[in-house]
Order: sequence, then C-alpha cells, then structure tokens
Amino acid sequence: MIARVLRLAAALLILYAARLMILLSLPYTAFEKYTDFLFTKQLVYHIHHWRISFYVHVFVSTIVLLTGLVQFSPYVLKKHAGLHRRSGIVYAFTVIVLSGPTGLVMGYYANGGIYAKTSFMLLAVLWIWFTLSAVLKIKKQDWQGHAAMMMRSYALTLSALTLRFYAYMLDVLNADVHPRTAYIWLAWLSWTINLVIAEILIRKKIFISRPTA
Repeated sequence: MIARVLRLAAALLILYAARLMILLSLPYTAFEKYTDFLFTKQLVYHIHHWRISFYVHVFVSTIVLLTGLVQFSPYVLKKHAGLHRRSGIVYAFTVIVLSGPTGLVMGYYANGGIYAKTSFMLLAVLWIWFTLSAVLKIKKQDWQGHAAMMMRSYALTLSALTLRFYAYMLDVLNADVHPRTAYIWLAWLSWTINLVIAEILIRKKIFISRPTA
C-alpha cells in the first residue's frame, strides 16, 4: 500500500515537473543567443559542439523523463509489456546516445569552475554507465539487476528537476551564499542525494516490480 501511494505521488510530481520542463524548453526553439540560461554562456555559445549539445540536451529532456517514468509502472510492466519494452529502448537510446554524451560536453564547459565541472561530468558518465548496465542485465534476463540499474539511472535523470528545485529553494530562503559556491553545491547535491535515495529504495525493493511469467 505504501509503495503504491509513493508510486502515484512520485508519478504525479514527475508529470507536473515534465510539463514545466516543456514550458522552460519552448523559448529555446527560437535558437536565439540571448535566451534565459544562455545569457550565462556567452563565452562558449560560439563553440559549435557545445551549442549542438545544449539544444539536443534541452529538447530531449522530456523524453527521458517520461519514458523513464513508464519503466516503473507495475501496470504497464504486467499488462503492456510491449510498451514497457519500447519505452525502455527509447529511454536507453536517448540517454546513451544523446542526453549522456551531450551532458558530458556541457559539463566540461559548466559554470562554477573545476568542482562544478567535475560533478556534471561524473554525473554524465554514471548516467550512461547505469543505463548501459541496465540494458546488458536485461539481455541476460537479470530482472532484479536490471531494475536496480534503471532506478539508479532514473535517479540521475531526475537531477534535472532536483537541481532546479534546490536553486528555487535557495531563492525562496534568500540564502546568504556566494553564487559560485551555491552553484557548486547545487551541482553536487542535485544528483548525489537522488542516488542515495535510489539505493535505499533498491534495498527495500520499493518501485521494483517483477515481470509476469
């Protein structure tokens, strides 16, 4: 019962956040140099591979949020295994081929100096690794290992949301922290806390469903 309530609450929250991500992404469809976050990236905007990475990363963000969410629905897994499989393929492809590599490029050019860069680049590498591991485990029919790796992967996917949430809370609390220091803390907390929570859920087998025979 508790797991069911947690699933529903988490799904609704993620769906709401995905809607916000779409709204945040829309201004970038104009491909204008001075749009929102891009104001802080004027020193690197001219770099071709960074610019491509940025737009790809932004425009596929909702895909990984939604297809990843489908993976943790017991109903979809048991009643619509084909949808579970197809959405998983889309999720894995997007993370391994698009979101992960572009996140690595963006991490290399991140604001906040070496500490923030290290965090974002490590995040990208782990994201690709967990997702690839999930694919390899399902090919071996290691259902539990697959589910655990997918949970770790999706925890990192959700860092896009937690980063913005923590930044919002800093504004609300009017925290007296230097912007550079705050950004470094945000860079690390946005995904490490998620990963800790994922490990707790994995050990308690919450959100992990077994396929039907």
